[in-house]
Amino acid sequence: MNTAKPEKDGTEDRTLAQTPAPAPAPEAGTPLQPAPKEPELPLRLAIGLIGMLFASLMAILNENVTAIALMDIRGALSIGNDDGTWVTALFEAANVATMIFAPWFGITFTLKRFAIGAVLATLLFGFLCPLSPNLLSLYVLRILQGISGGCLPPMVIIVALRYLPPRIKLYGLAGYAGTATFGPALGTPLAALWTEYVGWQVAFWQILPLGLLSCVAIYAGLPSEPLKLERFRQFNWRGLVLGYPAVSMLVIALLQADRLDWLRSPFICVLFAAGTVLLVAFLINEWFHPLPFFGLRLLARRNFTHGLMTLFCAVVLLVGIAAIPSQFLAHIHDYRPLQTSPMFLLVAAPLLISLPLTAAVLNLKWIDHRWVMAFGLCLMAATCLMGSFMESEWVRENFYWLQSLQILAQPMVIIGILMGVTTGLPPTEGPFASAMFNTVKTFSAAVATAILEGVGTAREHFHSAMLVDRLGNTPLVQHLGNNPFAGGQTIEASHGFEELARRIHEQAEVLTSADLYLVMAGFAIVFLLVIPFLPVRIYPPWSTTPPPSR
Repeated sequence: MNTAKPEKDGTEDRTLAQTPAPAPAPEAGTPLQPAPKEPELPLRLAIGLIGMLFASLMAILNENVTAIALMDIRGALSIGNDDGTWVTALFEAANVATMIFAPWFGITFTLKRFAIGAVLATLLFGFLCPLSPNLLSLYVLRILQGISGGCLPPMVIIVALRYLPPRIKLYGLAGYAGTATFGPALGTPLAALWTEYVGWQVAFWQILPLGLLSCVAIYAGLPSEPLKLERFRQFNWRGLVLGYPAVSMLVIALLQADRLDWLRSPFICVLFAAGTVLLVAFLINEWFHPLPFFGLRLLARRNFTHGLMTLFCAVVLLVGIAAIPSQFLAHIHDYRPLQTSPMFLLVAAPLLISLPLTAAVLNLKWIDHRWVMAFGLCLMAATCLMGSFMESEWVRENFYWLQSLQILAQPMVIIGILMGVTTGLPPTEGPFASAMFNTVKTFSAAVATAILEGVGTAREHFHSAMLVDRLGNTPLVQHLGNNPFAGGQTIEASHGFEELARRIHEQAEVLTSADLYLVMAGFAIVFLLVIPFLPVRIYPPWSTTPPPSR
């Protein structure tokens, strides 16, 4: 086995994130020495960190707003439903696959240059998307925007590990958690605002002001560093050739599977099979390569492994808890994003307060992050279990009290995961951790979409068949079927059957939504039961208590 160690990138000399070593105990009669001063975060560097958070938020808003506004975009550009699904699928595939490799390029070209270049590319492709002359050019632009946008979220964790002092590291991670929770919650209100009152083009152009602001902040705040082009001598070409198509094919298969009837489609079978084989080959290559994109040896850390597992569960829950009520209200009551926006604003606005408060709680030495995560998962499970009792009469207001639980649940789970993954992790391992963390996060969103669509379609068909079968066995319907004129005029009978079909479909939708809530509750409970066994106790980054080695 090749035991060569990854090439160092020189970040250890520049980091402010290391906990200062405690001074040796003074001998008797020796005057006490003043305690070493804790590093502080300069204002200029703080501006750069805020710029990175803005860039990550911009990328997430671009992804969510365009997906929610897709129906209006398709209508404006005369794109059919099947062709429209590829607008999202191609973007997501490029976005997820890029997150594997972005940290390596960020270190090589320096964080400052790479982040600004990725932001400007995202802005350019976003500006050109509404001006596309045909569908093919729109596909190409969305792929390129997925590549550039996928470079931004991984940079935030690297910057936080490298520059944040221990006392405020959790607050920086709370900012990253805000982009992952506040951004998606803000997507629906913004999509409604642009499509209803301004124009569908703004769904693409909305990122321009925030992107330019983030470029200015990153340029002014992050330190300039020399290029490390010598790293290309050990570039992992095999990993790039294997990993990029592997993840892209799997994401496309997940997002297109329900529309193409899953494994009954030869196209989906080929994507799943080829993607899986390439992914296994990629992981084997990463284990032996001296400068990999994925630091698979980090999985030996129990907290890191648990963090990735719980992250998968948390993302599935976040996607499900947001999508189920939206789909229910759209299918049953014909709600558009404008009507569902208050439900998401109820969560988005308070998150700006609950995120830093949760970070402050976890920054206390006597608080165990495992139980904070457990309480957050309990709240998510409670949301799903209570939602499973939904009825067809439920409207937007009935979901307020369910969604309000997410104000506390989401920060507890996400910040707890980040604390477990990053505590005790040296900045030199930050790129590996960021690549794995962000790839799992975005890939889990594709899995969540596939679960919701696949399980939803199967359960809707089941409930529809059961309701029709039960109704068909009733004496009244059998009598009407044998004598269609027994109940009156033909038109009246036809209207009666149409109303009956509508009510059957409505009830099937309600039962399907309840089943999806139960599936989400099952995810939360399973990962809740893992907490007492897998993760180990850790302390805040500022604490002198050494973190566990495993």
